[in-house]
Amino acid sequence: MNQITVEIKDQKDIITARQAVRDMARKLGLRLADQTRLATAISELTRNVIQYAGNGVCAIRDVSDAHVLRIVAVIEDFGPGILDVEKAMTYGFSTSKGLGAGLPGSKSLVQEFDIQSKPGNTKVTIVVCRRRV
Repeated sequence: MNQITVEIKDQKDIITARQAVRDMARKLGLRLADQTRLATAISELTRNVIQYAGNGVCAIRDVSDAHVLRIVAVIEDFGPGILDVEKAMTYGFSTSKGLGAGLPGSKSLVQEFDIQSKPGNTKVTIVVCRRRV
């Protein structure tokens, strides 16, 4: 299993995480559209880490098998948590005067999306996968 871990502390780390996931997806043979969707989701989720928690970590793993190309990314922080995850997943809801498209937009870009949050820890897991051809 191939894994890359990027500590998220400032804006340059967003770019590092985005490039790492794009490189892994390209090397695995995922289509350009999948690479772009995954990189966009990683950008948004790591930006949220900096904005709302200050720092965190992004772990990107290749869990492909003989039949499926699969990348799993876990973005985790140890900030205040999300008070109402259901509300945060609604388009237009924002606690920072933004567009409110970050979390729901990220979910729409990937095949699997899971968010767990409590005070002191938020963990978002995303998966992009395609059948091997």
